[in-house]
Amino acid sequence: MAKGEGGEQYSNASLLEKPASSDGITLARKHEHRNRLSVCNKICYAIGGAPYQITGCALGFFLQIYLLDVAQLDPFYASIILFVGRAWDAITDPTVGFLVSRSPWTRFGRMLPWIVLSTPLAVLSYFLIWYVPPFENGKVIWYLIFYCIFQTLQTCFHVPYSALTMFISSEQKDRDSATAYRMTVEVLGTVLGTAIQGQIVGMANAPCLPGPRDIVTNLSNSSVSSGLNSSEPVISLDHTKTAYMIASGVICIIYVLCAIVVFFGVREQKESCRPRSEPMGFFQGIKLVMGHGPYAKLVMVFLFTSLGFMLLEGNFALFCSSTLGFRNDFQNILLVIMLSATLAIPFWQWFLTRFGKKTAVCAGSLSVVPFMILVVCMKSNLIVTYVVSFAAGVGVAAAFLLPWSMLPDVVDDFKVHNPDSTGHEALFYSFYVFFTKFASGVSLGISTLSLDFAGYISRGCSQPEEVDITLKVLVSAAPIALILIGLIILYSYPITEERRQGNRKLLQEQRDEADSDMDETELTNMV
Repeated sequence: MAKGEGGEQYSNASLLEKPASSDGITLARKHEHRNRLSVCNKICYAIGGAPYQITGCALGFFLQIYLLDVAQLDPFYASIILFVGRAWDAITDPTVGFLVSRSPWTRFGRMLPWIVLSTPLAVLSYFLIWYVPPFENGKVIWYLIFYCIFQTLQTCFHVPYSALTMFISSEQKDRDSATAYRMTVEVLGTVLGTAIQGQIVGMANAPCLPGPRDIVTNLSNSSVSSGLNSSEPVISLDHTKTAYMIASGVICIIYVLCAIVVFFGVREQKESCRPRSEPMGFFQGIKLVMGHGPYAKLVMVFLFTSLGFMLLEGNFALFCSSTLGFRNDFQNILLVIMLSATLAIPFWQWFLTRFGKKTAVCAGSLSVVPFMILVVCMKSNLIVTYVVSFAAGVGVAAAFLLPWSMLPDVVDDFKVHNPDSTGHEALFYSFYVFFTKFASGVSLGISTLSLDFAGYISRGCSQPEEVDITLKVLVSAAPIALILIGLIILYSYPITEERRQGNRKLLQEQRDEADSDMDETELTNMV
């Protein structure tokens, strides 16, 4: 009926005075309702970010030490698993991005079916990563296969979920707000992943084995005492294996629940009436996205800064247990970092709205540098380590929030400069993840291989001096250098707050024009 009345307006100018007010208000309300995003929608959308961070945090902090000390693989083979797994994960991102961009629209949307259908097999493969098979010769193949399968299925979840940011609302303000909700939940996810994996595994941490450097002194405080004191409860390696499986089972349940919440709590908005561009091949996609200068610079900035934080993440557990001597406390130190990061997310959201995103990236990245230096220069002191870890978490929060907050700005900038090239949002997100994951795979493989060359001893109560030096470089010197390189590139990043606001206004005008054309076409067809 409303459409019929609207058709009368356009077909008979003499009737404009009577129905125009009613239909005009109805049309305005329709467009306003179309663009509004409720707090409930934002929370449901944000919950979808938890599985990626929970599993990523557990794998990032614990997989290396699990492969070395629980599965007892040679560091060389562990480095191969980490490198190949991350490299494969990186390759699947643009592949899934292409498939998503080719996916037809369904009654549930274009992104949501990917999220739901990938979940069951993803949780199964994740669980099998933390299972030690009852054979020795095929262990490397076992972990490599299930690690790659999980990374593929997780990509089928995360790439569509990331691109969903552009389809939950057409309003930049709503998307920024939803991104802040998402980052808060994702950091909470890292806390949850650290707590579940760390605390369950920490309660069944098998004692270390005395190494050649171990001298039995200060037995009450040293990590050696837990391995040598016969009065302590005996915890076998089998107990540790069981603990890892229990932790992975709990994480799998949370993964499934989060996918269900996203599916039922988020409504995916269909693209505008403008026809989508034809899907393109891999190299054509690289040429498209990397040919947009702001995107290329943003990728390079967070390629280096993310590498720095990933090196810190991947080696910090070993650094705490081996170099600092906190073998029985490292899971609590990691938890303090993640809790601090969670508390700091609202601060960084306020900071970027007050001073701009570019300034926030610079301040957030630099804030963690002093603590990276302090943690390797000070003597082993548990209280000081907790304080430093809490302060470092503030910088970690910026590393979580800001990349995903800035990426929609670059996509909007591309749309402004390429109005006829549409439907490529998944490409931007998938290539963004591709470059960062591929580089992180290289860095993790190199870091584990470096430990092998340094003479790392599996389950050793202490390590050779070369291992301690290598770990200090991996958690301090190398990350700081990478962060500084990223900030140098950031200096030339062209999207300022003024340009961002200008793009927002231009895109809003384009959407209003497209909606007007669509409504006029509908009304004309009704006539």
